Amino acid sequence: MIDIHCHILPNVDDGPSHMTESIKMVEQAIQEGITTIIATPHHMNSSYINKKDSILEAVQQLNEEVRTLELDLNILPGQECRIYGELVEDYHKGDILPLAESNKYVFVEFSSNSVPRYAKQLFYDIQMAGLTPIIVHPERNSKIIESPDILYDFVNSGVLTQITASSLTGHFGKKIKKFTEDLVDFNLTHFLASDAHGLSKRPFRMREAFAELEKNFGTDMVYQFHENADLVVNGLHVAVEPPERIKKKKFLGIF
Repeated sequence: MIDIHCHILPNVDDGPSHMTESIKMVEQAIQEGITTIIATPHHMNSSYINKKDSILEAVQQLNEEVRTLELDLNILPGQECRIYGELVEDYHKGDILPLAESNKYVFVEFSSNSVPRYAKQLFYDIQMAGLTPIIVHPERNSKIIESPDILYDFVNSGVLTQITASSLTGHFGKKIKKFTEDLVDFNLTHFLASDAHGLSKRPFRMREAFAELEKNFGTDMVYQFHENADLVVNGLHVAVEPPERIKKKKFLGIF
């Protein structure tokens, strides 16, 4: 199993504060059946600035510790960028780190309650730079929950999205769980990842989430999400089903 979104690097953002805790997260990930993690510390989210070079160094240090302890898990570099206007410019400057150093996919995060008006143009500019933007945890954005056509328009233009394991398992509440299921049902999301931050407060829950995905959508959907994560790690093209607009009646639970 591959986890493409995880805050596992020690003392770089709001994940583990020291190497010992990072290693405990590695051990928990192995127990979950995870073999590869893309470490994605926050960047430009008003609290944390983690540029490409510093992330590469932190990933190397963690991998060395993992190998020393003979733990069977590989850490790859990535970055969770809060959306901002100079993102493409900073990519060309070498500050932005695509997932797994693939020069193919880049995470973009919205704040929890807004979607900037310039997002559509920025996503276009990102694509023109040769990257595919992946919106992280859109199911937890109140603006998108209120107006899901916003996400449909992004996905219809080639943007991909990633839902969080804890959203699918219901740990963020019933409303977010239902909306997360709608995103899967209407081909508006393409990846399932942990967004893990620690051992207890924000754990992996990947095994539980994939069990929920299989129960509600079948084994083919599970295979598709696993395959998509593998394609990202290898910098290959992710083929997606055409997105659909979330039908208002179904979205509101009225039948």
